Amino acid sequence: MTDTSSDFRVKGEDLSRFMQTVLTAAGADHPSAEATTWALVTASRMGTDSHGLRLLPHYLQALQGGRINGAPNMVFHQRLAATGFLDADDGLGHLAGYTAIEHAIAMAEVAGIGAVAVGNSSHFGAAGCYALAAAERGYLGMALCNSDPFVLLHDGAKPFHGTNPIAFAAPVAGDAPYLLDMATSSVPWNRVQQFGAIGRTLPDQVAADAAGKVSRDPSQVAALLPMGGTGFGFKGAGLAGMVEILSSVLSGMQHGFKILPMGGPDMATPRGVGHFFLVMKPDAFVEEGTFARGLAEYLTDLRAQPATENNSVLAPGDREWRCQASRDAEGIPLDSANQLAYAELAKQYRITPLTRLP
Repeated sequence: MTDTSSDFRVKGEDLSRFMQTVLTAAGADHPSAEATTWALVTASRMGTDSHGLRLLPHYLQALQGGRINGAPNMVFHQRLAATGFLDADDGLGHLAGYTAIEHAIAMAEVAGIGAVAVGNSSHFGAAGCYALAAAERGYLGMALCNSDPFVLLHDGAKPFHGTNPIAFAAPVAGDAPYLLDMATSSVPWNRVQQFGAIGRTLPDQVAADAAGKVSRDPSQVAALLPMGGTGFGFKGAGLAGMVEILSSVLSGMQHGFKILPMGGPDMATPRGVGHFFLVMKPDAFVEEGTFARGLAEYLTDLRAQPATENNSVLAPGDREWRCQASRDAEGIPLDSANQLAYAELAKQYRITPLTRLP
């Protein structure tokens, strides 16, 4: 895999094989490698490569450096009928996320609702993967996570919050789930890195330089703006604070301003990331079928609304499911930077490289 074609695509199965093999070679046990692979491929199938295949090299560095425990002993402590805490033992955040969702689902099946705070974890990729795991089983799911400071406060000059994502998913009878997955910053930090790697200019009002001034040059970006930009960033900053409280404060972890950066030279010290997951059983609130009918009607009305010229009104998740269908049929694309990165990983770990689709 040495050419850097702009149309380099691979099968999802081949990408999964590659990821799981290289994660195992780097020290991840089978549950950790399987969960991480599932989350990364799920994100890339939906078009979120910034939180999908692009992150594999980082996780490998963290495993090799000792920051992440490749064979964690994750322990769940159920506190009350519908609440609990998962100690992730500094393992991969993807395994922590799916494990926490399973515990939350088990409690929701009995009590109608299940909430799990997670501590001593690490970066878990796309938050939507875990909300989606609940929705695919017929539950409402939410996933929140804190991260190290990349985002300015409203009217702030220096980063304070992380991108602190919010994900929410709901089951839709006979169709793909409703799926909202968003950073509370204007864009995720990985998007800046992705744009920088392929030489693209950022949109306006999403990022700032070291002086806190808006910048569209990825090489000059030192911080992100909260959702709402310079004019209405108090909204994004407020949501980021809510995520911080539920993720780090509730789990007893240090808040994002004090945790180690995701990147940087120290790949030996665990970061202590916190997550929060909430699962709800729809029929625990109303009569069976009421929620399903109401959501179907809501989405029908939403999608039927008039749109501006050359556009169509989409529900959260519609774009992702269209992208997933396309990528399942045509393959998952790798940009030039990721082609080179994966070729190097194949050489480093002496594994079969990805095969380009014809």
